[in-house]
Amino acid sequence: MTQRLSFLFIFIVIASVLCAGPGFAATESAPAAQGHADPHASAAPAVPASPEAPTSAAPWWIWPLALFIVTFILGILAVLGGVGGGVLFVPIVGGFFPFNIDFVRGAGLLVALAGALAAGPGLLKRNLASIRLALPVALIASSAAIVGAMIGLALKPNVVNTLLGATILFIVAIMAIAKKSDFPHVEQPDKLSQALGIMGIYREESIGKDVEWNVHKTPTGLALFVVIGVMAGMFGLGAGWANVPVLNLLMGAPLKISVATSKFLLSITDTSAAWVYLNQGAVLPMIVVPSLVGIMLGSIIGVKILAKAKPKAIKWMVIGLLLFAGLRSLLKGLGIWK
Repeated sequence: MTQRLSFLFIFIVIASVLCAGPGFAATESAPAAQGHADPHASAAPAVPASPEAPTSAAPWWIWPLALFIVTFILGILAVLGGVGGGVLFVPIVGGFFPFNIDFVRGAGLLVALAGALAAGPGLLKRNLASIRLALPVALIASSAAIVGAMIGLALKPNVVNTLLGATILFIVAIMAIAKKSDFPHVEQPDKLSQALGIMGIYREESIGKDVEWNVHKTPTGLALFVVIGVMAGMFGLGAGWANVPVLNLLMGAPLKISVATSKFLLSITDTSAAWVYLNQGAVLPMIVVPSLVGIMLGSIIGVKILAKAKPKAIKWMVIGLLLFAGLRSLLKGLGIWK
């Protein structure tokens, strides 16, 4: 039954792309059609065509198909590398596809949001995602993400690409040097975490017993989530790459709680920023639909490959891919590599 619903969903979204495609192609060809008006119809002087909007000779379906193939591969790599799809999607698609960076960031938020919404209920059911930990963080991060989205849409594309490239290179550095602690030692919970009731217990199957956990350094962690929220909204990356180190290494939440709560957080933070992009018309179905389908199918395949793959090799492959994409975005923003 589940497989039938999955195939039905995929059929619907593919059909929507096929139906929207001719309209998209017509929109692209409209300026060209205006240039072929009858020269005898008016004596007004001809207005030269703008050189900033060249028309493409490729069929309309080439780019959605290429986007589907690329995002399918990214979906596999995201699962194997333990990173969110948005972190890979935005720099790679923004750097190597002829799409406006605003549309790419809007699609990146929806890509990250789709994965979070799919995983959220299961994580809550297994008591891995902590609502007590997520809610105060989500309130701050989602508010900051709205501000970040508004700032990002106000900036020029070259500035966004430059800042995006620098951010991706920073993420690469974090992934390369950051360590993870399965069960961080928290000597004494701080007063703020006790007042908010940020504590819990979960079943750790690997050791066969229940684990109690608390957090500390809550004010510092919440302050960092302001920065994380702004960056998530500004670049459309999601924020799993930053959520987990702050929750795990700084605040002292167990690794599984940090990862699961981070995934749940994305469903709130990215929703807030996505509405800003949607309201400003920066969400294009021709980009979003094939991206979501590609990421979903790639993630399914990635889960099956994960059991046989070597985590360290995949991690460094993802780091290398992000390093290349980050350099591409940075050089593109600086006008060195157009």
